[in-house]
Amino acid sequence: MKALQFTLPVTYDKSVIVQEEQLPHFYPYLHRHNETQLTWIQEGEGTLVAGTSMHTFSSGDVFLLGANQPHLFKSNPEYFSNESGKQVRSMTVFFNPNGNLSSLFELPEMQVLGAFIQQHSGGFKLPSKYVKSVSQKIVEMQESQGFNRFMLFFQLLKDLYAINGKLEPLSMVPVDHVSESEGIRISTIYNYIMKRYDTMISLEDVAAEAHMTPQAFCRYFKKHTGHTFVTFLNEMRINEACKKLTTGGAESISTVAYSSGFNSITNFNRVFKSVIGNSPREYLENYRSNF
Repeated sequence: MKALQFTLPVTYDKSVIVQEEQLPHFYPYLHRHNETQLTWIQEGEGTLVAGTSMHTFSSGDVFLLGANQPHLFKSNPEYFSNESGKQVRSMTVFFNPNGNLSSLFELPEMQVLGAFIQQHSGGFKLPSKYVKSVSQKIVEMQESQGFNRFMLFFQLLKDLYAINGKLEPLSMVPVDHVSESEGIRISTIYNYIMKRYDTMISLEDVAAEAHMTPQAFCRYFKKHTGHTFVTFLNEMRINEACKKLTTGGAESISTVAYSSGFNSITNFNRVFKSVIGNSPREYLENYRSNF
């Protein structure tokens, strides 16, 4: 698979950009950019990869992603079928806190907001009770231009700052300011794993894709992600298994296990409990009891 540009260019004729998208699925490659982004998922379901962590997303979720934080909104498989009729819709606010806004955030009155953005460079998911007010601000920004948009932007940051302390980071691994070539290599590795997590993928397979020996790859992957290859692969498989268990489409837990890349029920149960904290059956029972 050809590696795509890791840093995506965004137009610089505006300090704050609001982008609205309506597509069959989200951009399917891990990427990063200089801009911090606040994304409101209006329609769509899947997995958000932020740094080295994975989170389920669905319609109505709002996420902040830090500047240069590698990320990917991975749409569920059905979104890639032409017959499904499914689509994704989102609105995203982009701004570069270290670009032409940096001097503004250095003003004494603005330093608290600058510190807030820096503090949450690992991103966060907005608590559901704040989604309505924040998404409304995003819509108002999209419908405004010039000075009015700029003022709404700072009101939006003020609203986010007001809920500081209640925000769990999406990723605990610090953003690694790697070179463009290193970023492309990491992107290639991530995308390779995400496309093949449900197969019997081996360390040797991924190392060959990265043009490394298995030993060199293990050191490289751990350095840049904070995870071992096996840990990352298992977490991805368990994340997908959780979605299959809760959507009701799977015939049984064993079907979920094998379709998520595990070669035995015993191994699936062991890994599931180590990642989630309880067994697949307990997880499913807890999920059903909340509905």
